[in-house]
Amino acid sequence: MPLPQRSGRSAGTGTRRLARTAAALAAALALLAPLDAAGAASAAEPGTPAADVGVRVNTQASLGRLHDTARGVNTAVWDSHMNDPEVAALMKAADVGAMRYPGGSYADIYHWETHTAPGGYVAPGTDFDSFMGTVRAAGAQPILIANYGSGTPEEAAGWVRYANVTKDYGVRYWEIGNEIYGNGHYGNGWEHDEHEDKSPREYARQVRAYAEAMKAVDPTVEIGAVLTTPGHWPDGVVGEGDPGDWNHTVLSEVTDVIDFVSVHWYAGGSDTTAEDAMARLARLPGELREVRSQIDRYAGADSPRIGIALTEINTNTGGARLTARPNGLFAADAYLTALENGVFTVDWWNTHNGPGQITTVDGETDYGDMGMLSSGSCTGDVCEPAPNTPFHPYYGMKMTSELGTAGDTLVAAASSAQDVSAHAVHRRDGRLSVLLVNKDPDAARTVDLEYAGFTPSAAAPEVSRYARGDSDVTAVTDGGASASRVTVPPYGMLALTLTPQAGTGPGASDAGAPGTPRLQAVTDTTALLSWEGARGAARYLVQARDGAHTRLVGETTGTSVTLRNLPPGSTHTVNVLAADASGRLSAPSAPLTFTTGTPPDAACAVTYHRDTSWGNGFVTTVTVRNLSDTPITGWTVDWDWPTDRQSVSSGWNATFHQTGRHVRVTAPEGAGALAPDGGSTASFGFVGANDGPNPEPTVFRLNGTVCSGG
Repeated sequence: MPLPQRSGRSAGTGTRRLARTAAALAAALALLAPLDAAGAASAAEPGTPAADVGVRVNTQASLGRLHDTARGVNTAVWDSHMNDPEVAALMKAADVGAMRYPGGSYADIYHWETHTAPGGYVAPGTDFDSFMGTVRAAGAQPILIANYGSGTPEEAAGWVRYANVTKDYGVRYWEIGNEIYGNGHYGNGWEHDEHEDKSPREYARQVRAYAEAMKAVDPTVEIGAVLTTPGHWPDGVVGEGDPGDWNHTVLSEVTDVIDFVSVHWYAGGSDTTAEDAMARLARLPGELREVRSQIDRYAGADSPRIGIALTEINTNTGGARLTARPNGLFAADAYLTALENGVFTVDWWNTHNGPGQITTVDGETDYGDMGMLSSGSCTGDVCEPAPNTPFHPYYGMKMTSELGTAGDTLVAAASSAQDVSAHAVHRRDGRLSVLLVNKDPDAARTVDLEYAGFTPSAAAPEVSRYARGDSDVTAVTDGGASASRVTVPPYGMLALTLTPQAGTGPGASDAGAPGTPRLQAVTDTTALLSWEGARGAARYLVQARDGAHTRLVGETTGTSVTLRNLPPGSTHTVNVLAADASGRLSAPSAPLTFTTGTPPDAACAVTYHRDTSWGNGFVTTVTVRNLSDTPITGWTVDWDWPTDRQSVSSGWNATFHQTGRHVRVTAPEGAGALAPDGGSTASFGFVGANDGPNPEPTVFRLNGTVCSGG
């Protein structure tokens, strides 16, 4: 366990109005006009050159609200600069709301009361009270990791008592251990764990014991359990004697006692290029959706109560490209991507970390340091700048604070170019902030912006920039930016803040935002949703989101609606808006994502069983039954993978063909008929590959007919 290194690897029901007269539906669509037309800004004046990139922002497609812990960093007891006064000032300037302690894998050897970490180094002045001084000076909250590896529930409960009773620090978030799945149970052991039983079932049992002891002292504390990140080792690996892999085993036993889960995300190994890291960020939304899906599976209706914390993130676990400009672009993109996909805190690894391999990136020295701030240390005769000098990732994080603060709403933004990212926040005061990240190192990019649900005023936007030549996030007053067109420098970032045209937007409506919709019931073709009503609401509109586009799918004067004619096994993300008596729309609710099921009375049934898995590959057996009253000869089975990084590598007892995400399996030559009424089965198997999360297909078809599961 290298001392100054990161912690591990991997990684009242109202009227339902869905069937309406043409006139009434036209009126409802007119209410939604701002979604697609009224709020759209003209891309450019006639005759001007075409832009390189188009960006669409939809302020009525909410992705959730910024939490007060949204931006976070890790801190470590081996870091002698952890509590320098400059640290608190820098974190406050970047609106950092969370600081995690005592430092990754050190958490599982650290004893808070004696401020010792047997087998490791503890720097002077890094004790818990000193750390809390920095946290308070920064205006942040602590996220504490209770010692699981060499500690006890009683020791953790004593820490809660000291922190929240004796000292009245009000520490809310407590993780149970760090990357405990790295305790050797799956063959790779970097995490200290003295428990004789190192299985996920034992970890789950201990989480229950820790939660009971800690909440007995302070019932308001929130307990977090450690999960693996889908698609990252050891996701999918089942240890000997275990009922399932780490996540499924742990979640099946702890969802009633935990309040959040903790996952880590790193873009790759030491050979990862800057371009690789930024491209791999596209996988994060799917991986976080799979975490939520796993929580949904085991927590059911209680799932929304359980949050997701991304408590470590960076590009890679060693090597170079860590302090350089591209990692600053990555940091900004990563923070917002995670927050847009259901995470309440994103905590960079690390505040200070120490230099590694020295290289030159984008004309600058890269110190191979996973810290946001310089530690002032040296590799050979190459030394970092003075302690606490910010590296580019710090400014990437700081740029995200230009968009908004706690309580503001993340909204959908979509870019037409892979190398230009777009993120947006609709502020509570009605302003809209948009961040554009140009990952092209050689060319500036001209971006045309259009808006749905927002009409910008004629005033020029406020613009902040971080690009080559800037020593900090810089206000731009002469850049020629407008609400409809802006040029982003190469390897640079721009944040625009726009004011709304008077009398437009949610601020002009008498209706408040509705509560987050909840899924009350779902079938193969319907979904019953309900939500808390809003003040001043005359009716509610339910809209489905596809990227930054939305469409009306339901309307009601009450606070529930049944969506009908949904495809079996389909996934939908919806928001609810309230309209006042004049038809003016409120801000959107937070989103709900749900998946429909399969028909219970289908004429066929398919069982999909993953026999084994090893992180980036798996073996599956599929069994098909004919439940109709006539035999079937010459069958085909079809399904679509949930992600575009899943595939069939080879198979047996059938012929396999994959096009894009779609897989068609055809009966082998000479196969007998499938007997009616489930009288016989057909089974086939395959070896699959996955690069990222590996969720199961949601619907199977036998000769075109939707089947039930099992």
